[in-house]
Amino acid sequence: MVQGYRGIPPIGDRRPSRTRKGRAPFRPGVRRREESGLRPPADDGSARRTYRGRMAARPATNAWVLALAVGAFQVVGSFGAADNQPDRRAIDAVALGLVVVGPIALAWRNRRPLVAAAVAITAADLYVARGYPFGPIFVSVAVALYATVQSAPRRAVWWLAMAGFGGFVAAAFIDPRAAGGPGAVHLALVGGWLAMVLAVSEVARVRREQVVQRDRAAGEERLRRQGEQRLGLARELHDVLGHTISLINVQASVALHLLDEQPERARPALTTIKEASREALHELRATLDLLRHGEDAPHAPAPRLSALPTLVDAVRASGLAVSFEHEGGEVQLPAAVELAAYRIVQEALTNVTRHARASAAIVRVAVAGGDGPGAQLTVEVTDDGIGGTGMPGNGIVGMRERAAALGGTVEAEPCPGGGFRVSARLPVEP
Repeated sequence: MVQGYRGIPPIGDRRPSRTRKGRAPFRPGVRRREESGLRPPADDGSARRTYRGRMAARPATNAWVLALAVGAFQVVGSFGAADNQPDRRAIDAVALGLVVVGPIALAWRNRRPLVAAAVAITAADLYVARGYPFGPIFVSVAVALYATVQSAPRRAVWWLAMAGFGGFVAAAFIDPRAAGGPGAVHLALVGGWLAMVLAVSEVARVRREQVVQRDRAAGEERLRRQGEQRLGLARELHDVLGHTISLINVQASVALHLLDEQPERARPALTTIKEASREALHELRATLDLLRHGEDAPHAPAPRLSALPTLVDAVRASGLAVSFEHEGGEVQLPAAVELAAYRIVQEALTNVTRHARASAAIVRVAVAGGDGPGAQLTVEVTDDGIGGTGMPGNGIVGMRERAAALGGTVEAEPCPGGGFRVSARLPVEP
């Protein structure tokens, strides 16, 4: 059991955290991911909930400011409308109460949009039913409907709008100042106005949902790129460090064996260790710079196929008889293809050194088709060791991932007569 550190309980003794009222324990990583907006795909109501949460988080002062502004506009406008409609009922205390009820309800439009819209519509219908002059009382209805469309289920909004229009029609018939009932043109104008408010609100909602979806897709793409970058860095570290440490281990064993009896023959092994460690430190530093600075990190030259003879010589110095064969002449290949081929050969030789117990290995590189369309690079590493089961380990998985990223393939299997073979085919134009 791992002991705790400064009051932190040991790993084996940790208990589930206690929560209040069944709430899930606080998870910093999840909280930060949610606050940054990088969330996994959600259902169609996610944008609506995001809007409601964002609006509810705003200070209540903002809601009251709009409510007071709409209320002042409706009160002043209603008195102005009364001057131009002498045949309508005069503004009294009841009329003022109905005029300000809608704006007051707007103060809760972010938290209870359906309730706010229902209150504003009911106040407007009662206002019309009592015969007061037509005026800006419908401004609060428009604002409430807009907020409701943005954050409430569509079906509930449309049912509320139809109920409100039905209430207006009934109020128009009840209106004691409307001789002969409401005209068809008047009802059509009110219905058209209501449809326009709903249409504008729906367009705004659709555009906002598109923005939310676009931001979510961008966040997911950013997370995907970060994951691919981490996977690539892990693969680079595995290949570089695995090969170098294996080479250092072999050379250190040789040096220890020769140090007492033949110290002069231990010097080449120590020299190989020094060069291999320096090269590993150089590539490790470049990888860490990429972790620290991302895309702005200075890029060190990537290994090319021309460096394979040096790689083979380093492995040969460890005691493994490695031969190198190159077919197809010198052809200029894309840097990504040459890097993948180099890393595949490097990892294959590392596996030979660590696991195969082989005495000889052959590295073959061939380019078929020249540098035109359909050209293909083939690299093959064969050894005479004990073979294997062909079950993929991290190294073989990494080789296949490198090849697949370029549209190529990797085969790793025991040879019929003994030994093991790794063969990769990479298209020159991925």
